[in-house]
Amino acid sequence: MTDSLPKWARQIKSERESRGWTKPDLARRMYRTMGITQGNVTSLARQITWHEYGQHRPTFWASAYAAVFETTVEELFDIPDTSAIPSGTVNPSPTPDPEDDEVKRRATLQIISAIAAGTVIPPRALENILSGVQDALGNPLNLDAWEAAVHEHGRLLELRPIGDVIGALLTDLVAVGDLLKRHGGTPATSGLFRVSAGLSGMLAIKMSDFGDQRAARLSWTNARQAADASGDQDLRVWVRGRAAQEAFWAQQSGEVVTELATEAIEVAAGRPSGGLAGAYSARAFAAAEQGDVRQVPVALAELKRTVDRLPEPRGLLARTPLDFREPQLHWTDSYAHSRIGAKKAEATITRAHAAYPATSFVPRANLSVMRAAVLVKERDVDSGLNEAVTTLRSQFEAEVGNIPWARRLGRNVLDALPEKARALPAARELHALSSPQNRPAALL
Repeated sequence: MTDSLPKWARQIKSERESRGWTKPDLARRMYRTMGITQGNVTSLARQITWHEYGQHRPTFWASAYAAVFETTVEELFDIPDTSAIPSGTVNPSPTPDPEDDEVKRRATLQIISAIAAGTVIPPRALENILSGVQDALGNPLNLDAWEAAVHEHGRLLELRPIGDVIGALLTDLVAVGDLLKRHGGTPATSGLFRVSAGLSGMLAIKMSDFGDQRAARLSWTNARQAADASGDQDLRVWVRGRAAQEAFWAQQSGEVVTELATEAIEVAAGRPSGGLAGAYSARAFAAAEQGDVRQVPVALAELKRTVDRLPEPRGLLARTPLDFREPQLHWTDSYAHSRIGAKKAEATITRAHAAYPATSFVPRANLSVMRAAVLVKERDVDSGLNEAVTTLRSQFEAEVGNIPWARRLGRNVLDALPEKARALPAARELHALSSPQNRPAALL
């Protein structure tokens, strides 16, 4: 069976075993070589396993492998010339410019190091990563594979730790940028812009999870520009509609949320899509936050009308958590009613919870925090606090889900607490969990 593995995969395993190192041993040495002092050894050891099984060819880890094994990248990975190792989930055919590739590799390592250390991403590092797409605004033979890769990213977005997701998305964005620079003006260019828009939108979501709103904003801008360049109307609407939702949960102003949602609605021009539903969902969130009991039902009615008219799932992000279907309708309904204190909040939450399969851990967990807020408003303070703390703690420890959404839901529980309950130990823990300063580890 090992004979069927790529030569580089067998070589990595052979080099490691010949030195008597375990995978964690190798991971520690690789982190030291890269100057990362707080790397997640378990996570990198898992990636080493993938590499040794030939499942993922190393990209920015290639130079670390070579340094630790005291060899060269070309020799270790059997590269016949000085070409860079192809990047990303898909193996692109063009050969990147060595100097440009080195700039992007350094930028990627800067970002990975910042995330590992829990610090802000250095200025211009993300711009270097996104520069390939930016230069191309104004063919791969494997476009179907890239579309499938984007779909897979979307499917796993809420299931994998933040660090794993960001690293994979950055790697693929570098590869797509190279392809766009070398294959602009061909029939496949619009497809590459579609891929870039999807990847950039997902990167924006996870950068927001990590707590770097500047990086999230840059990524959303890139996603909008690429979606517009692709000419895909539904994708253009999705980028704006989802950005409106994320802006709300990231505590941006109501004006920003409304502007993004309105722009999505205008681009949609009445055509139902998941992005349009996302825009109306954002409007419902914003109205509920303002306590506008007149506008909440208006936004929810438009949302239901859109969901009822949705065609069968299609497109880049269909059948992933990024799509919008009936369960999300019930989720939005639950949030809006629990926030404005409607009497039917408990019933809507129960209905939404039943609409999701048991495997949908993240949305069901967030519904539990909504229920906790309802319990507190009904003066069952102990039960509400216990449910909120237990649920948020499990989400954050797993480093999965949309962290800003979870934090805001936690703060909603705190807002509902009577003054005398705010000093309770559980209330203090909930406050810590819901604080923006409580960042996920997000280690690679």
